[in-house]
Amino acid sequence: MLVKRLFDFILSLVLLVLLSPVLIAGYMAASLDTRSGGIFTQKRVGQYGRLFIIYKLKTVHPVTRTISPLGRFLRRSKIDELPQLVNVLKGEMSFVGPRPDLPGYYDTLTGEDRKVLELKPGITSEASIKYADEEVLLAAKENPLKYNDEVLFPDKVKMNLDYYHRRSFWLDLQIMLRTVWRK
Repeated sequence: MLVKRLFDFILSLVLLVLLSPVLIAGYMAASLDTRSGGIFTQKRVGQYGRLFIIYKLKTVHPVTRTISPLGRFLRRSKIDELPQLVNVLKGEMSFVGPRPDLPGYYDTLTGEDRKVLELKPGITSEASIKYADEEVLLAAKENPLKYNDEVLFPDKVKMNLDYYHRRSFWLDLQIMLRTVWRK
C-alpha cells in the first residue's frame, strides 16, 4: 500500500514540524518531572512479528515507579504518544493499525489471528478508540492481567482482524477522524 506509506510519511513529517513546540515542551517537562531523559523507549512487536523500539514521553518516575500528576496529564491527553510520529516517519508504524504490543501477545497468535501481524502497528485503531480508557478499566478489575488476557486482548485481536479484512484508505481516514473527534 504505497498510498498509505506516502500518506503516513508526509503527515508524520508535517505533524512533527507543526507539533515540535509541544514535543519539545513535553520532553523538557517529562525530563524535569522524572529527573531523567524525557523519552521512554521499549521493544514492541511490529509488522511480521519484528521487534522495534517505540518512543513515548516518560510518565513514570524511574526510581519510585509511580505516575506523576504531569504523567497522568500526558497520558490522558495522549501527548505522551506524540514521539511515535518518529516511528511513523521511519516506517515502523502507521497512523492506523493494531496498537503495538509487548512481546508475548501478538507474536504468539496462531491460525487466522496471525494475519494481524501482517499489518503495520498504528497510533490508532478501532480497538484503541473502544479501549481509550483501558488503564481505568483495568484498574477497576480485581485481576487486571487476567481480564486483559481473557477479555480485552481477544476482543482487540477480533477487531484488528476485522480491520485486516476491511482495510482501505477511506477506512483509515474515518478511524483517524473518530480518534480526533473522540476528545
